[in-house]
Amino acid sequence: MFGHRKKNKTAGRTTEGFCQTEEAQPETDQQAQPLLEDQNVTRKILMIASNAATSPVTGWPIGFWWAELTHPWMTFNAAGYSVDIASPYGGDLLGDGYSDPEDESGYSADDLISLGFKKSPKHSALLTNTKKLSDVDWRDYDAIMIIGGQGPMVTMYNDLVLQKFFADAYEAGKVVCAICHGTCVLLKTKLSDGSLLIKGKTWTGFANSEEAFAEQAAGMKIQPFWIESEARQNDETNFIVAQRFAPFALRDGNLITGQQQHSGVAAANLMIEALGK
Repeated sequence: MFGHRKKNKTAGRTTEGFCQTEEAQPETDQQAQPLLEDQNVTRKILMIASNAATSPVTGWPIGFWWAELTHPWMTFNAAGYSVDIASPYGGDLLGDGYSDPEDESGYSADDLISLGFKKSPKHSALLTNTKKLSDVDWRDYDAIMIIGGQGPMVTMYNDLVLQKFFADAYEAGKVVCAICHGTCVLLKTKLSDGSLLIKGKTWTGFANSEEAFAEQAAGMKIQPFWIESEARQNDETNFIVAQRFAPFALRDGNLITGQQQHSGVAAANLMIEALGK
């Protein structure tokens, strides 16, 4: 999303994740230990990105945020992981305009990782003909990551198939992650007992301060709702944020969340840690 253009550099390592806040809780033994015992197999990651849509608020074409896909993808690839990309409806993906390093706005012009990914025929092909989520079995993967952008607020928020997919993987002990506006899924995802997955959890997502900055920059309302505002209405969950547009991700058991577009690598590194490298 909109924000200061920062290098997507991982912040200092902390007890719970990256870029610790005063509200962060000390890491438990469960959080500190990898969740998989066999460290010699190739890990398989499923990244779930939004399909293209039209914003009901702005009328803009919307989809995924480039850096939230490409930067974690490169991190997983460097770790030797196998990565697949899926979307709720399958097919070709569309990146949000402001996240495109070639967009005329120049907003993400310094995102050379996304530019290289986009220009590489091998890598750009990964964003075409993506797998339809209902055709994917979560059991085939060690970890799941939902990425953000403006699209998830429209295509994912009420997606019961996605919510069940994420909840089933979580309850089976898989490492599950959501970042930026992809965390809107957590507001409605319920476990098999009917409780919200976020009940009793500490997590993060796109902050109100970041939404306000984006709307001021655009000179208009952008999102149908704000994730932080919705999360803070739930007394049974602990939603925290760090400095505006600073890299911030945290882990609570096998749930990992990242605050915004600068937090993808931090979240990916926590996933790698949870998987035992």
